[in-house]
Amino acid sequence: MNADNLVAGLDIGSAKTTAIIAEVVGDLPRHPSIKVLGVGQTRTTGMRRGVVSDIEETTRSIRKALQDAERMAGVQVQEVYAGIAGEHVQAMTSKGIVAVSGDEITRADVERANEVARAQAIPQDRELLHAIPQEYTVDKNTGIRDPVGMSGMRLEVEMYLVTIGSSPAINLRKSVERAGYKVRDLVLEPLASALAVLTEDEKELGVALVEMGAGTTDVAVFHEGKIRHLGTVPFGGNNVTNDIVHGLGVTQADAERLKERYGCAYEPLVDPQDVIQLPSTVAQGERQIPRELLAHIIHQRMDEIFDLVQRDIAEAGYANRLSGGIVLTGGAAAMQGAGELAADVFGTGVRVASPAENLGGLSDSVEAPRFATVVGLAQFGATRMALGAGGTAKRLSVGGAGMEKWVQKLKYWLQDFF
Repeated sequence: MNADNLVAGLDIGSAKTTAIIAEVVGDLPRHPSIKVLGVGQTRTTGMRRGVVSDIEETTRSIRKALQDAERMAGVQVQEVYAGIAGEHVQAMTSKGIVAVSGDEITRADVERANEVARAQAIPQDRELLHAIPQEYTVDKNTGIRDPVGMSGMRLEVEMYLVTIGSSPAINLRKSVERAGYKVRDLVLEPLASALAVLTEDEKELGVALVEMGAGTTDVAVFHEGKIRHLGTVPFGGNNVTNDIVHGLGVTQADAERLKERYGCAYEPLVDPQDVIQLPSTVAQGERQIPRELLAHIIHQRMDEIFDLVQRDIAEAGYANRLSGGIVLTGGAAAMQGAGELAADVFGTGVRVASPAENLGGLSDSVEAPRFATVVGLAQFGATRMALGAGGTAKRLSVGGAGMEKWVQKLKYWLQDFF
């Protein structure tokens, strides 16, 4: 096995840190696929709502997850593609307009237009993560995907710029570096998950990817094949656990266990006869409760989270434009009844998604909604590798006449990508 063909994804969530090591195989560069060699998962300490709150603790979680993955894979990696998300993520649309130099539009014209759109002033406390061309306009013709070879006088691009807070990014990189690895690229988590679980048809028709983590729920809306909106709701699986703690008077660890073993997000699915034994305490002795009560607590909170997501999608103007429905993923989406409740709230088709496409190797070890992000990160890395890319998005956002050849290639991988 060639060490150059290895990619590693690292998803540092608020509850669990997951690492995956995979080999890039398949039909390069068009359709790279990955063969899963190793997976490592450990409890995260030191993250709050997707942001590093304790570097030492986060470093420990990263080291453990990556070492477990390396042991399983029998290989070592130096670099990782790390996911980043949270409320500090912001996106905006930027336009770039240029006059076409010759008779027909060339790659260089497109490049200049992209460069103009990318040259937005990013505030000091933020950094540019992704610059994704959404569509081009030639003279008055809108909605063009690739204008190269068309004739026109004026070329305009609409670019989707995703920025993140500098300090969350710095702390994340620092944690990974202290664990003994290098961050090859930071990737927005919902975009990584989209790579792992969405189909081209869904992105074309209009789909909302709702990723339910422990600390936050991330939303990404795709329409006509491109990313159109990103949102974050500051609630997730941890809030459900806390509600169980307060509602049933159990410890955090017991609440987590009850949720995983008996949890149901949709009350009507629970048999009214079902009874659960609660852990006994000195003060309360042996206790039994109807499973419906647990489901009621979970249903209420999940309903509220979906409601906020629905509102976010509506405010972005995509409420009635999602013919592809809703795709639920992330750890909290695996709970019984999550899909049924979501279908109820959103009033549209819902599927709960696990990564499955273009996967080989130990793929059954990552077939659960909570692995969507980490598999997507590895697939992101595989696509980068297939395009023979080097450098980072950061280097792209500056640039000048002396940029190497590969940067040209790199500029377009995003277009096929998201």
